[in-house]
Amino acid sequence: MKQMKKIIIVGSGGHGAELNDYIRFNEKITGVKEYEIVGFLDDNPDNYANYKFTAPLIGGVRDHVVRKDVEYLMGIANLTYRKLFVDRYSSDGAKFISLIHHTAYISESAIIGTGVVIGPMANLGPNSVVGDYSLINSRCSLGHDTKVGSFNFISPNVCFSGFTLIGDSNLFGINSATI
Repeated sequence: MKQMKKIIIVGSGGHGAELNDYIRFNEKITGVKEYEIVGFLDDNPDNYANYKFTAPLIGGVRDHVVRKDVEYLMGIANLTYRKLFVDRYSSDGAKFISLIHHTAYISESAIIGTGVVIGPMANLGPNSVVGDYSLINSRCSLGHDTKVGSFNFISPNVCFSGFTLIGDSNLFGINSATI
């Protein structure tokens, strides 16, 4: 039996709340508790107060001392801060996990980097690649041979046709598409 991972979610705004829900949903569907959320980090306690989380707010993002007994899940959607804290935490020895919603379809030939989040009903086609710390939001579709670099925010309902090439640190708004 696989051992449950203890994780800290960095950020408790809307994206952090979605991650909390994805984890709970996956547990309901599979009947397996893969993650124990130790807590959330956020510099603004009002963010945490806006949602019903399953774990406590355990401190700020800026003053957090990286722990070696847990893994981290990036819950900050803002690309500037996302990269800043991934880089800082990683240099202090943090290990980040990826999270894939149970309803996502992932081709067996797709490659997914470290710290990636793939939302509900997303589709990753054959030979698609998602770079480290990118967020593939709900109902996105990556056609065959699409390559998405690192630290990208792909909003809901974005569709990339086959052979699309996306670099690093890009934001694609809702319903964007390539041909």
